[in-house]
Amino acid sequence: MSEYLSPEQLARRDIDEQLEACGWVVQDYKTAAVAAALGVAVREAQTTAGRADYVLYVDRQAVGVIEAKKAGMTLTGVEPQTRKYQAAYPEDRPAVEIQGALPFGYESTGTETRFTSGLDPVPASRRVFTFHRPETLARWLADHAEGKGREPGLRAGVKHLPGLDADAGHLWPAQEEAIRNLEQSFKDNRPRALIQMATGSGKTFTAANVCYRLLRYAGAQRILFLVDRANLGRQALREFQRFAIPDDGRKFTELYNVRHLTSSWLDMANEAATKVHICTIQRLHSILRGEDELDEAFDEEKSGFDTAPPEPVEVSYNPAVPIESYDLIIIDECHRSIYGVWRQVLEYFDAFLVGLTATPGKQTFGFFDQNLVMEYGHAQAVADRVNVDFDVFRIRTEITESGGVVPAGFVTEFRDRETRKRRLEKVDTDIDYDANQLDKRVVAPDQIRTIVRTLRNSLPEIFPDRERRDDGSLRHVPKMLIFAKDDYHAEDILKSVRQEFNFGNQEAVKITYRSGDSGNKPEDLLQQFRTSYETRIAVTVDMIATGTDVKPIECVVFMRMVRSRNFFEQMKGRGVRVIDSDQLRAVTPDAAVKDRFVIVDAVGVTEAELHDTVPMERKRTVSFDKLLSDIGLGSTDPDVVSSVASRLTWLNRRMTAADRAEVEQVAGIGLTDLVRGMVDALDVDRQYEAAAAETDGDPTPEQVKAAGESMIREAVKPLAGNSALREKLIDVRRSYEQMIDTASRDRVISGQFSRKAADRARAQVESWRQFIDNNRDEITALQVLYSQPYGGGLSYTDIRELANAIKRPPHRWTPDALWEAYETLDKSKVRGSGHRVSTDLVSLVRYTLGEADVLVSYPDLVNERFEAWLMQQSNAGRTFSQEQAAYLELIKDRVATNLGIEPAELAAPPFSTQGGLGKARMLFGDDLDALLDELTVALAA
Repeated sequence: MSEYLSPEQLARRDIDEQLEACGWVVQDYKTAAVAAALGVAVREAQTTAGRADYVLYVDRQAVGVIEAKKAGMTLTGVEPQTRKYQAAYPEDRPAVEIQGALPFGYESTGTETRFTSGLDPVPASRRVFTFHRPETLARWLADHAEGKGREPGLRAGVKHLPGLDADAGHLWPAQEEAIRNLEQSFKDNRPRALIQMATGSGKTFTAANVCYRLLRYAGAQRILFLVDRANLGRQALREFQRFAIPDDGRKFTELYNVRHLTSSWLDMANEAATKVHICTIQRLHSILRGEDELDEAFDEEKSGFDTAPPEPVEVSYNPAVPIESYDLIIIDECHRSIYGVWRQVLEYFDAFLVGLTATPGKQTFGFFDQNLVMEYGHAQAVADRVNVDFDVFRIRTEITESGGVVPAGFVTEFRDRETRKRRLEKVDTDIDYDANQLDKRVVAPDQIRTIVRTLRNSLPEIFPDRERRDDGSLRHVPKMLIFAKDDYHAEDILKSVRQEFNFGNQEAVKITYRSGDSGNKPEDLLQQFRTSYETRIAVTVDMIATGTDVKPIECVVFMRMVRSRNFFEQMKGRGVRVIDSDQLRAVTPDAAVKDRFVIVDAVGVTEAELHDTVPMERKRTVSFDKLLSDIGLGSTDPDVVSSVASRLTWLNRRMTAADRAEVEQVAGIGLTDLVRGMVDALDVDRQYEAAAAETDGDPTPEQVKAAGESMIREAVKPLAGNSALREKLIDVRRSYEQMIDTASRDRVISGQFSRKAADRARAQVESWRQFIDNNRDEITALQVLYSQPYGGGLSYTDIRELANAIKRPPHRWTPDALWEAYETLDKSKVRGSGHRVSTDLVSLVRYTLGEADVLVSYPDLVNERFEAWLMQQSNAGRTFSQEQAAYLELIKDRVATNLGIEPAELAAPPFSTQGGLGKARMLFGDDLDALLDELTVALAA
């Protein structure tokens, strides 16, 4: 039936459905009965300015307007129309008006909706997922009418925030600054903000202060604290439970209910008393989708930020969790690459978004609109004694760096990775393996044993001030965290640690997501590691890599390589936290103070070239057309192919069934299959496997690269060999896409009043021409250029006089501004880009007087004349050495900016750095003075 509806009718159908889902009763104007429900939306309601698409009624009073437009229309330009209807509601009918207009205005296409609240201090539209419920508008109106500190929403409430008492709140200076800056960002109505604070500097404590102040003073209804994984949610809950409010010392949870969401069933109607929710992103997604339950392992075992779905998730409206459920969402550990796939979950709510991280990446800055309200790095934290610094102790072994050989005839043990069942086999030939295969295809127990033994034997050297046993080993092994590659590797490391340190089950433990399989809850093991003396060494994969607070750790051991700079910094951050000396001695008796920690690097991670984690889209600044063209020309560049795969995925999710059918008919393959093939071809593990299959052994890096190129070439063949498909994809994408660049950070070039560019430029040129004519007898440079158009006798002092004259009122011109005016009028007659210099005024005057047909920058003219002069010298048999030529280049550049050159100038920079006047005399002898005069005449004519 929808194929018979016009775009406008489709939009209204979608708007009707959304309104009904949000609790509104939709009625026609002719049969309207606004008392039928708390919230009624009346179509085509009459106003004194004409019929409004929808008028919203709450408790029988008109409160707002919806202006409906067809999909694809930009909505900010519709706001005046909405405002017109808001201000034109008939006076004889019940209505709530603020400053002569209904307070709430929406513009919507059914796919995009914008909302403006006249109750906000500065009413400005913002994008919302859908409409607010009538109960919410009723509450806002009641709060506004009540006054006395009650405000309709957080935007209005932040103005009531009192001054921050850092002493009462026991805030460190960095925490105080972060809170002040964030609250100012709220007051400035910045919807997103980013707080970058070093690991251990109290981000969660800072967040708890923010939550308290917004709930206590600004009228916040509910706040969501979004965590990296479930165990960090429990840690955050403990932080809120311990947090003493600055006013009277009571605990936060004595005043406000805080709930850690561990179920996917949630109805906000039952959550009125709960002021803070703590949740993971994957749990939140499950809640919005209304799923019966989320697999607990998915919430516990991996971070939703790490195990993001392969494609962006989409959510639909959930009436039990309306968009106004939260006033603020605080995203802990927000440096993860979550925004591409989880973004719609975050943007579902009409809430401020605040990110907390120690290691933001480019994506993070982009998502938070470059609004960095606090920057507090590790060096600052060390200086403030909020963090401790670190040393690096490097362990290198032959097998770690070069691999090894299992000799022929050796009875070798083979272990099933899943069941861990072992079997013995006598190998017939030598089996070589390289370092990259360690702990994957090959486990070398002695490599692990050697590292652990070296670590044990080196501890007295690493911690020379600690108590020793009679054999020279440390009496109390410092709390140590070892990072393994995976759970199997962690198991092998733990075995060696217990053997080499002579530790029992309590002294050395494995804390991974699979620890629970053996009946040991990871959080219990973590708490034991944090607070007890018994547990000295913990082996983990990445459960303790981010966010987890274990202050007594004094040694962080890397037995796994990481390539992400952000992840390395987070892992390293497990050791930076400060701890009270008494608390430290409670778990490590011979530790006087924690003034540093030690990174033990057994894999070279501290020497590696780390990179920022990158998304599939790696060529953001390159157009889709250009990327497809590159593939058509045979490119197998992984960045190009990955970016094309990313954009095809985007397109595949948005195109209509009809468009997809057309594309796939041209392609001869399904789009999903095409993208999957490209992604598989880019997988380095698959490339390695392909190379290994071809070589029947361990391939070299060159063989892996060649296999990868072959796989990529095969995967993109449907694109590379089908120009019609490439053109079809470009046409379809253009119909759907408008790129939004959030990664680039802009800087102001100019800020000035504007009118139509051509008219302004024409007026400026005419005024400039009049200025030249009026001052031809007053300004020396103009006198010279009028009488000698080619500039003979013109000095730099004369040009500076002219430059100073034009920048004075009323003109306030610069060479840049005049140049830009001529470019605007006729760019084809202007040559030379970049920043203008004062001598460009010579070119500007000549061009204005008609002495030159093209406006060419003065340095470009000098360059051309210099090349011509060199050619003349060569034709005359005069040559220059390399040193002389370099010096001549400096002289030429001087003439270009100063209209000439005198011998005395060779004693100043840049000449003085090349030997000065003495060097010039040595290079050119007695001809120097004559050469300078000759060049001045030839170049500055």
